[in-house]
Amino acid sequence: MPTRQELRADCSRCAGLCCVIPAFAKSSDFAIDKPARTPCPNLGGDFRCTVHTSLRQKGFTGCTVYDCFGAGQKVVQVTFGGADWRAQPGMFDVFPVMRNLHELLRYLDEAIGLSPDADVESAYEEIDRITMGDPAALAKVDVPVLRSQVNELLTRVSNRVRAGKKKRDLRGADLIGKDFRNADLRRANLRGAYLIGANLRGADLRLADVIGADLRGADLSGADLSETIFLIQAQLDSARGDRATTLPASLEHPAHWN
Repeated sequence: MPTRQELRADCSRCAGLCCVIPAFAKSSDFAIDKPARTPCPNLGGDFRCTVHTSLRQKGFTGCTVYDCFGAGQKVVQVTFGGADWRAQPGMFDVFPVMRNLHELLRYLDEAIGLSPDADVESAYEEIDRITMGDPAALAKVDVPVLRSQVNELLTRVSNRVRAGKKKRDLRGADLIGKDFRNADLRRANLRGAYLIGANLRGADLRLADVIGADLRGADLSGADLSETIFLIQAQLDSARGDRATTLPASLEHPAHWN
């Protein structure tokens, strides 16, 4: 069973898959157009980014918030035995599937820690088993079906953990630019909510469910996210905050918050 650490990217054991396989359109998050299955011009011969330390300044903010959940090193080191995409183009089909599977494992792992559940543990073990399949089997995995099944389990755990005090249901709500300064959002359902540019300074988000919430540009300065559930590092990396922002022990204050 993978540990939480193994469900985070380790670029030193990958081959720059996220810099090759996805397509990117020129935007505020990505400075150039990049076709799918084409190396980014910033990718070096050692499969490392040549502008990694200045990505934000050069217009590649999207790269700084991307997390493959450890799928890159799994595909390179386990599925293809240490080869790279130049020798094994099958990675182009397998990597997107593996990333989705590892994302599901990340959420299931947290759910198990929040509230032990035999069905959740069984789902984790089954998806973990699938990730160990051969390339042909992985390329055929029906990801939408698995996502639907896992979503039901995560919703069940979320409802159980957040039970009790009356809570706000803001699932999928358009909260772009909204002012939530010092708001009591404890136990709120913020699944899939659009919080782009929202002011959450000093807000209490303990036990709020933020799975899939879009926090790009949101101000989390001084907010309490110490017990926020299903919060991932990429959401924090896309937001703004400061050292007064309280985070779960498993997550880190992004460097740009300084």
